[in-house]
Amino acid sequence: MLDITQTEVDRTLTVRYTGELDQHTARQTIERSEDLLVLYPCDSLVLDLSGLTFMDSSGLAVVLHLHRTCARCGCDFRVRGTPPQPPRVFDAAGLPQGIVFERGE
Repeated sequence: MLDITQTEVDRTLTVRYTGELDQHTARQTIERSEDLLVLYPCDSLVLDLSGLTFMDSSGLAVVLHLHRTCARCGCDFRVRGTPPQPPRVFDAAGLPQGIVFERGE
């Protein structure tokens, strides 16, 4: 199960995922995250992964999708608080070269 929460401050929307991001939750995660971008128009989206307890390759697809969505909208995109396991997946896919990753919460 995955919980999605959001905060918006000064046109920066922070979307936090808590729980497990896997093939069973990926589609609804993308849909909910895109809904939040419509509800909270922003200049910057911060995707906070610090609450994840598990993420498989479907999580990679979610991050890529949101990165592309933000690029089309002219919105800055950053990923924050990646737990130890996902950065290995991101590194293997070459994502840190194209996406800003912030360590910590």
